[in-house]
Amino acid sequence: MRIDALIRAAATRLQAAGIEAPAREARLLLSHASGLTPTRIMAYPEQAIDAAAADAFERLVGRRVAREPVARILGTREFWSLDFTITPATLDPRPDSETIVEAALDRVPDKNSRLSIIDFGTGTGCLLLALLSELPNATGLGVDRSEAAARVAAGNARRLDFADRAQFIVGDWAQALTGPVDLIVSNPPYIPAGDIAGLEPEVREHDPLTALVGGADGLDPYRLLVPETARLLTPGGHVVFEVGQGQADAVAGLGRAAGLVLHEQRADLGGIARAVVLGKPAAARK
Repeated sequence: MRIDALIRAAATRLQAAGIEAPAREARLLLSHASGLTPTRIMAYPEQAIDAAAADAFERLVGRRVAREPVARILGTREFWSLDFTITPATLDPRPDSETIVEAALDRVPDKNSRLSIIDFGTGTGCLLLALLSELPNATGLGVDRSEAAARVAAGNARRLDFADRAQFIVGDWAQALTGPVDLIVSNPPYIPAGDIAGLEPEVREHDPLTALVGGADGLDPYRLLVPETARLLTPGGHVVFEVGQGQADAVAGLGRAAGLVLHEQRADLGGIARAVVLGKPAAARK
């Protein structure tokens, strides 16, 4: 079949399934099935696709119609202009999480300084490795409760050529870790348990629940992490948390209770307060 016929038929099915940008997603899936680049698919719509590629494309479209995310079908997600392998053990990195990277970088006046970074709940390693891509003399540690996720993150570090500056361990948040550290980032589970059923199927059925559920009100991980970050940070250091909608003030309050100072609540592209930036006063002492 011709490319244009395949794309047209697939886009119709995807649109009926409630998929936004169905033609774009159809092109990505056909690229994966055929080995042709999306640019070539757009430039030569009259080109014929062999039967094996067309059958593979049909199977991929069926998975997407069932609301499996494109990134999970392809096995990769672009984040901060870097390509990350994702698996069922990891969250699918969202563009909103780039807000955490932006906010963290804004707290580093000298990008060439030798910084130490910790990423709690590292998943794919996307937050830590994005920061290392911008901070050439920084080193980092990613911590995750999931051994499978830590292996994925370590693999991403090797593939993106950051293995010499990034380590990944399996751990229960900050347990057994000692400071001081200059910068901490974290995207912990923050969805209230009662809200899981109402999530989009791409999230509810494909992201690991342990990386989503943050207790009854979504704040349990912050209650554990915020005091630990206050312990680990060097005086003058910063922590940047990703938070869910309506949680920024509560997390800021936990920070104040732990002796940290609120520097910023930064909104994502949708206008939701997504990053809470806390700092340890420079005059603080252990």
